[in-house]
Amino acid sequence: MTRTYLPGILAMAAIVVASNILVQFLFGQWLTWGAFTYPLAFLVTDVMNRLYGASAARRVVLVGFVVGLICSLIGTQIMGEFGPLVTIRIAVASGTAFLVAQLLDVTIFNRFRDGAWWRAPLVSTLISSAIDTALFFSIAFSASLSFIHPATDVSWATETLPLLGAGPLAPLWVSLAVADWSVKLAIALIALIPFRLLTARLTARA
Repeated sequence: MTRTYLPGILAMAAIVVASNILVQFLFGQWLTWGAFTYPLAFLVTDVMNRLYGASAARRVVLVGFVVGLICSLIGTQIMGEFGPLVTIRIAVASGTAFLVAQLLDVTIFNRFRDGAWWRAPLVSTLISSAIDTALFFSIAFSASLSFIHPATDVSWATETLPLLGAGPLAPLWVSLAVADWSVKLAIALIALIPFRLLTARLTARA
């Protein structure tokens, strides 16, 4: 049975590792390249859930969580221009957001799994990715949560600026969160195509 889950486990691990690397590189003013790879984790979770059930999906999520923790621990030991590549606060935010959002995705998917083929992956991904974004950016950058790791300087993220450069005034981290969730929303819609193709092909082989 473990061999059956292996492609999903490897895919999740690869996405987590790639995202942890690509988050170090900016894409425009509001995003990093990691914003485009990380949402694929929801696709992997949903495919595993559809093919093998919630238990298999949760196992894959736990593997992704452990891989993410390892990446964060490595990142805390690598010094960049402004300090460690990953601060303790970022590590806490990343791990919490991933685990909560992915497990929520599994639960919501199960709630809608008997409906139209697209409903479960779409609804579960939209809701869980929104929770993921809210948890990560608030834990990582909100001034009100600075007690998590007071030594982490997030003053740059709390600077008040127009939302996405054109909207009402908001902390910079809110603009980053909105941009991030917008990418997740777009990828959630696009990912319906590979979800349908993968589940149809793999189900036919079973």
